[in-house]
Amino acid sequence: MKTKNQSWFIISMMLIAANLRLPITIIPPLLKSIEKNLGVPGSLMGLVTSIPLIAFAVFSPIIVKIAKKFGNELTVFLFFIILIVGSYLRIIPSIWALFIGTTLVGIGIDSGNVLVPAMIKDHLPTKIPLGTGLYTLSMLLIGAIGTALSGIFITKISLGSTLAILSALSIVALIVWIPNLRSNTKDTVSSDEEESVPNYRTVWNQSVGWLITVYFGLQSLVYYSLLTWVPSVIESHGVSTVVSSNILTLLQLSGLPCSFIVPMFASKVNGRRFLSTFLIIGYVLGPMLFLLDIKTTWILVIISFLTGFGSGIAFNEAIYYFTNKTTNPYQTAEVSGMAQSAGYLLAAFGPVLFGFLHELVNSWSVTMIIMSILSVVLVVSGIIINHHEPIAEH
Repeated sequence: MKTKNQSWFIISMMLIAANLRLPITIIPPLLKSIEKNLGVPGSLMGLVTSIPLIAFAVFSPIIVKIAKKFGNELTVFLFFIILIVGSYLRIIPSIWALFIGTTLVGIGIDSGNVLVPAMIKDHLPTKIPLGTGLYTLSMLLIGAIGTALSGIFITKISLGSTLAILSALSIVALIVWIPNLRSNTKDTVSSDEEESVPNYRTVWNQSVGWLITVYFGLQSLVYYSLLTWVPSVIESHGVSTVVSSNILTLLQLSGLPCSFIVPMFASKVNGRRFLSTFLIIGYVLGPMLFLLDIKTTWILVIISFLTGFGSGIAFNEAIYYFTNKTTNPYQTAEVSGMAQSAGYLLAAFGPVLFGFLHELVNSWSVTMIIMSILSVVLVVSGIIINHHEPIAEH
């Protein structure tokens, strides 16, 4: 058996996780520059967020199969090369480069989305809450910092330079990941044996797998829609671009404590009640509160914090379900791939649909009301999952 260096894996895993939202979260502050410099119609700007989500949906089940054949660590390495190519392709000042590059970015990111939870279960079998917490912490923290830096850089340097600088972290992550290739994990069970092994019952025909998929899809749809349009909603009330960008950064940062709060609380009855309460406050009430004509910064800060805290609970609970409602690393990868395939396909409609609805009715009210309704369904599905047995082994 190959020796797994847990300390190195944790460091390199955190760098991989740091790049799983960064290429997407740096875009909202750049939307006006992209629209102006490249001539992209405003009605299509939501696609810049939706394209990676569509890539997640299409490639998640494919990545599971590729990793099963070539190994998790090698698959992440190869797909991160695709991520880097896509990131720097977006520097070219043309619409085709923007959309093709964004597609490649989405494909590259998806390998980490799908496989890192499974590798945490494999590399850190006795430290899953720690690994999961550091994974989501890195993803959310660097994503939020990226939004803030993007808003600052675009006022000082060009669009291409901003994208180039903020994409450099993916190169660092790829280099640091290389030592993990020595412990590349492959599924050694043949397809004939697989049929006779109880642990390989597919998650696609199990109700808990679909419940996790619904939960993941709804939390992604609401989160990426908020990420794309909250600055525009706030600015429609007369708030400056700088303030709206900072509010969006705070919204992302507010979810950071949930990286450790959720793993600690999710296994306890009272803990789950606490999480459900703040999920309702943040995700059900949060979108509605942004509709209020508020220009007072400290009130916007409170609303942003509550909404961001709710988003952190939703995302971290989804990751928690991947590892705690499965019984082995392959099953974890399979349910992760399933949830992110169907879930991100659902989420991809959010930014585009809500942007279209805004143009149609010239108001954000319909958009935010729909988000709140979807969040109610999210909360109910989470309660059902928490009372459900883990995915069956046979």
